[in-house]
Amino acid sequence: MATREHVEGVVHKAIDEILPGVEIDGRAHLKDLGADSVDRVEIIMAVLDRLGVREPLSSFGGVPSVDALVDFLWERVR
Repeated sequence: MATREHVEGVVHKAIDEILPGVEIDGRAHLKDLGADSVDRVEIIMAVLDRLGVREPLSSFGGVPSVDALVDFLWERVR
């Protein structure tokens, strides 16, 4: 069973790979970190793959922040 900290680490690693050098603020939206729509899809797809989660991309449209993304994914892996 994955912990929230594990999920957070996976999300942060994916963000760092797609947006190298960006300072990750959990309260910020991915757009606020400089991610365009392609970057956001790449981040989400990488995280889904690493966590083994199947979820339609449309489910992520209302996720308001990095922390909310972590919580959303954690609910699906625990």
